[in-house]
Amino acid sequence: MAIDWNSMFMPTESILEVVLRGTIMYLGMYFILRLFRRQAGQIGTADLLVIVVIADAAQNGMAGETHSVTEALILILTIVLWDVLFDWLGFRSVVVRRFLEPAPLLLIKDGKFVDRNLRKEFLTEEEMRGYLREHGLENENTVKECYLESSGHFSFVLSSERHPAKSDGNG
Repeated sequence: MAIDWNSMFMPTESILEVVLRGTIMYLGMYFILRLFRRQAGQIGTADLLVIVVIADAAQNGMAGETHSVTEALILILTIVLWDVLFDWLGFRSVVVRRFLEPAPLLLIKDGKFVDRNLRKEFLTEEEMRGYLREHGLENENTVKECYLESSGHFSFVLSSERHPAKSDGNG
């Protein structure tokens, strides 16, 4: 099988058009996301979904085969507006928020693993001990409660926070 070097390296579209499409799509997505997305320290499931869908929509606008840059930017704007609408509805309504975001899941209660909830998330006790060590905790006995939050992060309530050490009366 011979390699067709010309078709591999020779552009089928104008280089200027490729640069213009890429520039317009990048700047358009940048400003749309800057206007409608808040800066957060973490990416949630909905944010990841929006990024994947936007990447597909942007590819159509940059490829130039059949889609115009305008159509791609309108599609991206539509996706982002739906995401913002869901965020706003979740902020305004407890019912919608419960539907859009899973409730925190209790994984450790009073120093003991909640096996049913660990199985639900396919987490082993050894994996949980690893997460405890990553957070500077010796073992599950030091934890009053541990939750898997809707963001995918773990939150810990330490036993000493709930039950302060008792004074011996000398001080």
